Amino acid sequence: MRAIWITRVGGPEVLEVRDGPDPAPRAGEVRVRVRAAGLNFADIMARLGLYPDAPKLPAVVGYEAAGVVDALGPGVTAPAVGTRVLAMTRFGGQAELVCVPAAQAVPMPEGMSFEEGAALPVNYLTAYHALFRVAALRPREKVLVHMAAGGVGLAALQLCRTVEGVETFGTASAGKHAALRQQGCDHPIDYRSQDYEAEVRRLTGGRGVDIVLDPLGGKDWKKGYRLLRPAGRLVAYGFANLASGEKRDYLRLAQEMVQLPVYTPIGLMNDNRAVAGVNMGHLWGELELLAEEMTALVGLYQRGAIRPHVDATFPFARAAEAHRHIQSRRNVGKVVLVP
Repeated sequence: MRAIWITRVGGPEVLEVRDGPDPAPRAGEVRVRVRAAGLNFADIMARLGLYPDAPKLPAVVGYEAAGVVDALGPGVTAPAVGTRVLAMTRFGGQAELVCVPAAQAVPMPEGMSFEEGAALPVNYLTAYHALFRVAALRPREKVLVHMAAGGVGLAALQLCRTVEGVETFGTASAGKHAALRQQGCDHPIDYRSQDYEAEVRRLTGGRGVDIVLDPLGGKDWKKGYRLLRPAGRLVAYGFANLASGEKRDYLRLAQEMVQLPVYTPIGLMNDNRAVAGVNMGHLWGELELLAEEMTALVGLYQRGAIRPHVDATFPFARAAEAHRHIQSRRNVGKVVLVP
């Protein structure tokens, strides 16, 4: 089988498509012939050597794929061979074949394309988990979504529309604002030309927001915390500020780390605010939790309440171009890799 390998830490040029032996499913597993695989910012961070959970290089990464079950391991009867599935993978998803526990291969809804399928698990589970399980989103609350034009950002905007009266604020470059409005963002904010903290305060009459979804990190966690109104919740789920170029920048790394905020229980009590973190990669083994959330997302898709937006599709041979596309912030929605 062919797979995309990160051969070493470095720029996109370190990616290689290599042939290797076909994997065989073990007991309790199914093998999926991949038709599309998701590309996430975590994969970019792994290539840069900035993702602590990444496997030792050289390695094949990828947390999600969509395809067709083509073999069953011992003891497995479902999903049956030939079933179209969403596969939640803890690495290895960016390959022609991947083996996963049967419980992590979820039958795809009727009418969903493989590209849409590869765009759903990581982005929508992250947004759903952050909004509904961690932040407990309520009707008529105000939500600030950073990197709102990315895969998780668009998923969050769509999910916010499913709750009555929720008002959304999204940071993105000006060229993406029309797309954000189409996805239900009430207040797109150009972070390049505006101080988003000041703009959010202006739009809210100085009161701030109830929820901040922040994949940026560093000084932005401080700004987000300051924007919380009483009982507000800051949910951190990434550190994109570390990835300032195609290669690892040690000076930028040091600058961001020294700007990390320090939260204490007494401070949180006095401020009546909450800070929480989400790392879906550390939840991939929580099958009951993931099954509940994935079932809810599939139901929302079937009702037309959510729809993954695929920005671009790249063949495996152009994986380096796909990495550059995400890292240069050109995408609106999901970037997908196809064998």
